Amino acid sequence: MPGKKGYPKFKKNSRSVEYKITGWNLSEDRKKLTLTDDFNTGTFKLKGTRDLNWYTKKQIKRVRIVRRAKGYFVQFSIDVERSEPLPRTNKFLGIDLGINEFYTDSNGEVVNNPRYLRKSELRLKRRQRRKSARVKGSLNRLKAIKKLGRAHFKVSSQRKDFAVKTARALIQSNDMVVYEDLVRFVASKPDLTGSWGISR
Repeated sequence: MPGKKGYPKFKKNSRSVEYKITGWNLSEDRKKLTLTDDFNTGTFKLKGTRDLNWYTKKQIKRVRIVRRAKGYFVQFSIDVERSEPLPRTNKFLGIDLGINEFYTDSNGEVVNNPRYLRKSELRLKRRQRRKSARVKGSLNRLKAIKKLGRAHFKVSSQRKDFAVKTARALIQSNDMVVYEDLVRFVASKPDLTGSWGISR
């Protein structure tokens, strides 16, 4: 049936496919994505927190479909300027990134490392053992591989979410944040009118 052709099938060592301004179409309500090239996968329903109705099709410069352990994700590269003025705090902060602690700042405050990987080690080892115990090529082994992948994906998402939220809190509460990058010092938020980009 048209529009129901199954999940995309990538090449063996490929986990994504990318389009520029052709090869895809969005529905009027921006809730469905249809691929119009030889990929032959039909129409996808889009779920997410971003409302694409704010943007025109001309603003969408790239569309990328990525296969992850938890499923398929669509990334839109959109040409748009975003301005987020922040009030001046007259605060300057230096941070030292570490291993035991996530960072220690120049005021002596320590932010602990949540250690998501360490906390998930038992679950990951259990998933790994179950995968190894299954017969190669069997359906049960494929299921075990997917469960192991989803467990790793969860840890990766937790670590990224913590890092992004922590960095954002630092930027919002200080006019300048400096950290040592071995060969140079990097400062962020030098003014209050800069553009902030978010890519997902």
